[in-house]
Amino acid sequence: MLMGCFSVYVTVSLVLLCSLISLVSGIGANWGTQASHPLPPDTVVNLLKDNGIRKVKLFDAEYGTLKALGGSNIEVMVGIPNDKLASLAGSMKAAEKWVSSNVSKHISSNNVNIRYVAVGNEPFLQTYNESFLNSTFPALQNVQSALIKAGLSSQVKVTVPLNADVYEASTGYPSGGDFRTDIHDLMLSIVKFLSDNGAPFTVNIYPFISLYTDANFPVEYAFFDGNAQPLNDGGTNYYNMFDANHDTLVHALQKNGYGNLPIIIGEIGWPTDGDQNANIEYAQRFNQGFMSHISGGKGTPMRPGPIDAYLFSLIDEDAKSIDPGNFERHWGIFTYDGRAKYQLNLGTTNSNALIPARNVHYLEKKWCVLKPSARLDDPQVAPSVSYACGLADCTELGYGTSCGNLDALGNISYAFNSYYQTHNQLDNACKFPNLSMITKSDPSVGSCSFPIMIQPYYGGAGKRKPIGSIVGFILLALTIL
Repeated sequence: MLMGCFSVYVTVSLVLLCSLISLVSGIGANWGTQASHPLPPDTVVNLLKDNGIRKVKLFDAEYGTLKALGGSNIEVMVGIPNDKLASLAGSMKAAEKWVSSNVSKHISSNNVNIRYVAVGNEPFLQTYNESFLNSTFPALQNVQSALIKAGLSSQVKVTVPLNADVYEASTGYPSGGDFRTDIHDLMLSIVKFLSDNGAPFTVNIYPFISLYTDANFPVEYAFFDGNAQPLNDGGTNYYNMFDANHDTLVHALQKNGYGNLPIIIGEIGWPTDGDQNANIEYAQRFNQGFMSHISGGKGTPMRPGPIDAYLFSLIDEDAKSIDPGNFERHWGIFTYDGRAKYQLNLGTTNSNALIPARNVHYLEKKWCVLKPSARLDDPQVAPSVSYACGLADCTELGYGTSCGNLDALGNISYAFNSYYQTHNQLDNACKFPNLSMITKSDPSVGSCSFPIMIQPYYGGAGKRKPIGSIVGFILLALTIL
């Protein structure tokens, strides 16, 4: 049907219709659940449907999440975490059991539209020190065999979401693209396996990370406005990093005999906090630019046509690791409670704006802050703040962040409140010795919001409980009381 979009004889209305179809069929979202207080799965599924997002990528196979997706007709890419790769690689029986419990059951009993299994997540990152080098491909093979045995291999395809660092351009241009030398043979084995089984190559592309790690990276080249000095690759001009990065992969595939292998963009997005370049303005500019860039089905110079992509991410996750940077907890186009961060036209509904989550239930309107009588030189201040931030989320504090303009008193109050909210506003969570108090006056200042947490969700099999457990309060009592 989309072939009609390339005909010069179609009417303007048909061209516009095809552009919309290519966008709706191509855009999805990553739904991560590393949060102290995740929204109930049913709420998130309604959020997806309200915003016309018809595809979702998961990082695990959590029962309640998949059950909530049942009957929604939303296409699902279900994930296998890296820590499960070894067991699946070493046992065909384990792979069959995993597929039975996490794919077959949900398709047959819960009517979940599972289309892909993501085997691992960026397993060849160099920071993993080859931890998953020997288990990823065998796990991929065993899961595929299990899908065949279950009679699902035509409906459900395997893939491995990979970071863009698995390939490189030795010449500095996309046309010089090839797979990383140290994993070249392994990558060719995986690529051949994907091709043989009609499965796609999945890659995560992040211009933000290039800007974050390289102070000399040209900022305009990260965006889609056409303001950057183009990169001329033998007569082909690249005006943005995404196209250049994507086509480096295409050249790598071509060079090794797999030029027609389908490509999925597993993750692409821009964070809104935790770094001076992680802000609302840049995030809106990047994500809207990307949506406009792919909406017409134009593709890239090396791959004309619709792009299959999943925005990263749907909702902020306040319990994610911040080892890569404080921005890790702020990739969502929605806040932790399902509020739209900025105007973004996905082209999937009649609205030009994102539609927030419905029926979200909050805790009481009260905050934990520093007492007016407290002294900054109190020796309990530093360990109390360290403790609070260690068990909550203080990534909004720091240079260039949304709360970067707070003074010392404000920073302390923010830390205390973050811990208090994360631990469900229980009185014991605001008993930092001679330092803290509970107030019903909102301490938010300017762009810095002191959040009120949503009510914890305990329902459904396999649901993780919020951080605010009894263990947390025992630790609090032993540490600071």
